[in-house]
Amino acid sequence: MTVRTRSGPDARDAPVPGAGKGGRRTALALGSLFVGTFVMGTAELVVVGILDLVARDLDVPLATAGSLVTAYALGICVGGPVLTAATIRLSRRAVLRMALAGYAAGNLLALSATGFGMLFAARLITGALQGLFMGAAFAAAAALVPAERLGRAISVVFAGVAVSTALGVPAGTLIGRATGWRTAFAAITVLGALALVVTLLCVPALSAATGPGRLRTQAWHALAPRVLAVLGVGFLLMGGQFAAFTYITVFLEQVTGVSGPVVSAFLLAFGAATAAGAFAGGRAADRAPATTVAAAAAVLVGALGTLYLFGSSAPLAAVALAVWGLAGFGFVPSLQYLVIHLAGPGRDLAATLPASAVNAGIALGALAGGTAVRGAGADGPLLTGLAVCLLAVPAAWAVRFLKAPAGT
Repeated sequence: MTVRTRSGPDARDAPVPGAGKGGRRTALALGSLFVGTFVMGTAELVVVGILDLVARDLDVPLATAGSLVTAYALGICVGGPVLTAATIRLSRRAVLRMALAGYAAGNLLALSATGFGMLFAARLITGALQGLFMGAAFAAAAALVPAERLGRAISVVFAGVAVSTALGVPAGTLIGRATGWRTAFAAITVLGALALVVTLLCVPALSAATGPGRLRTQAWHALAPRVLAVLGVGFLLMGGQFAAFTYITVFLEQVTGVSGPVVSAFLLAFGAATAAGAFAGGRAADRAPATTVAAAAAVLVGALGTLYLFGSSAPLAAVALAVWGLAGFGFVPSLQYLVIHLAGPGRDLAATLPASAVNAGIALGALAGGTAVRGAGADGPLLTGLAVCLLAVPAAWAVRFLKAPAGT
């Protein structure tokens, strides 16, 4: 297949890895990747809704329990690229299987944790394995579809995370709060094993990295300044969001004045919006990825600002959360698309870096949110997140002027 090059991030045809054939087999393969990211997205964020239970059971402060979000994010940020570099010559199917098998085992470790340190370590390990899986999944998706459908393939993979926010996280929160936080991790362990089975059955044989085989060559292109600039935008946008989102339950209870199942309903509304944003974001990525990132940054600032100013009104808080979810997750397929496009020959290693960037943002955002909640109360994390996202707006706009390497 001939792939036309682009003159800029918003041109229509991107240089991408080899395009595969459409059809039922491709749909099943992409669906299996969706299942894997759904399970991992659920495991990553379910602790947000049960932090207080973990804190009480393991006898640690709430802010310390919040570091479980940081641990997982750091695992993705650091461990994901390291594991990807170590497996760059293996087939993507083998990497996907290895990552899922290890992930189920890691969550079994979390389930059986006898102290906070053991749970923290389990979160680091599973985070690293998610980073490995996500990079391989995006590379596999790119190999399964023609160039003009890359954004939509990326959105299917990422939508697993978004739908987990809509369904998995609220369900896990309800289960955990009703029967104990360990039950939530038991369910995730079972789902992880099921995701492995689905992947074994549905993902076809795929080659190893499609760019240059040498890790040094891959890294040279993957870490080019133009790529790092896009990653910086993702870092700021997701960091700002998670400074606020890590303690959103506290905000809803203390500022909005809702509690119990109503909190889960608010999280469900947020999650439904993230899922819609992820799917819509795929089509936007195929059309104008750089403009999508810039627009999403501006909308996100507006949504967080509305929640901060009018969060005491439950209806306005619900609307602001929905807009937040739509914009805050809708830009991610475009971010992934831009990184693959701008990395050129280093696209396979680069495919892991957006997850690293946004999870570095999540890690530092969660820490900043913890500091803010201790120093300024329930609305402190939201104000912190708003300030960080505001910084990202001019940087996101500048992404529109970045160019891919010549000849790719």
